[in-house]
Amino acid sequence: MIESYISRVGRIVRPQGHVFYGWYIVGAASGVQMLAGLLWMQSYGAYVVLLQADFGWSKALVAGAFAMARIESGILGPLQGWLVDRFGPRAIMRIGTVIFGVGFLAFSQIDSLLQFYLAFAMIALGSSLGGFATVMVALVNWFDKHRAKAVSISQIGFSIGGLSVPLIILSLEAFGWRTTAFISGIVVFVVGLPLVQVIRHRPSEIGEQPDGTQVIEDPANPAGGFDQRRDFTAREAMRTASFWLISVGHACALLIVSTVMVHIVPHLTEGLGYSLSLAGIMVALMTGCQMLGQVLGGYLGDRYDKRAISTFCMMAHTAAMLSVAYATNIGLVMLFALLHGLAWGIRGPLMVALRADYFGPSSFGTIMGFSSLIVMLGMAGGPILAGYLADVYGSYEVGFTVLAVAAFVGSFCFIVARKPSLPDRQAARHL
Repeated sequence: MIESYISRVGRIVRPQGHVFYGWYIVGAASGVQMLAGLLWMQSYGAYVVLLQADFGWSKALVAGAFAMARIESGILGPLQGWLVDRFGPRAIMRIGTVIFGVGFLAFSQIDSLLQFYLAFAMIALGSSLGGFATVMVALVNWFDKHRAKAVSISQIGFSIGGLSVPLIILSLEAFGWRTTAFISGIVVFVVGLPLVQVIRHRPSEIGEQPDGTQVIEDPANPAGGFDQRRDFTAREAMRTASFWLISVGHACALLIVSTVMVHIVPHLTEGLGYSLSLAGIMVALMTGCQMLGQVLGGYLGDRYDKRAISTFCMMAHTAAMLSVAYATNIGLVMLFALLHGLAWGIRGPLMVALRADYFGPSSFGTIMGFSSLIVMLGMAGGPILAGYLADVYGSYEVGFTVLAVAAFVGSFCFIVARKPSLPDRQAARHL
């Protein structure tokens, strides 16, 4: 049985007797996302505690920087998507990585709320251009049958970053947030830029096919790769109900994800009375569960109904938030870490794979870009709402409960988001 499994993995990784280049791109994508997860997205909550102590800013104000950054990324989405489809992901990622690193250097020097917001705007812009949305365009072009696997493996890098957050916390405690931020900027340049060089847009650039399958001459598609006639344009995709349903469902999920990124450490330390180190361990546990979920998501997503899996994940997000909101012991906090980590890990890759399955890879960057205008409402709104309600009520219970209900409602979006039929373009020409 083990030998059969190894043989099957070998056929996936080496379909033509050599390692398919797409898997090198997966590795580079994983590294890029690890930097984003470790240095910024999943360590932000630890910075929040120290920034509040140094400057006395409210939870809503500190969360506002995170929310503003996500709004910026969402508004940029359509332009970013078009640029990536037009010029390829590597060129855009180079620019983004440089901005990402400079943003950390600027953050290490801030002395006011305005400077804080401007620095994090740079970090968010760089992370967006040089990270997830951009590299996903490459992956959906390089993979078809193994798309969910490729996306999930690439996102394990983000989880490894979260699993390593205790290292950032140790640095924050030992050297302070300014030194940690400065070192983070240097790491981005030294590690991030070489990783970006591995990324390529389409397999046809080096004479390959998606998934590394054998090249078959097709007179109707001489360039090889995907047949763009079977893909939706961005305009066609936005005319379908599924585009909007997936986007709204994704936004509801990110209400939870973004809120946890910003507020889980303050909730565990200030609300529940745990130490910063123990909070870091809980984040690491959550991220370990996320990694397990990503492995499961890649396996399940290529075999079973992605909509049904996403629906169950949304319900798990709901249960997780209620568990930590009303936690009376460490067991309930661990239950939160387990449920949220698994749900996030399984669902995350499916958001990319589901859109690519429904609309095709040809205009994927632009389609994802317009979808981000909706998704950003969840990414930005969750931390602000939770922070505001925590300031008003003195705890996170009310805010976490409201967001849990929103996630439950969002699960129904995936239930009804069925695969659309390709428009009759021949008929459209005669209208």
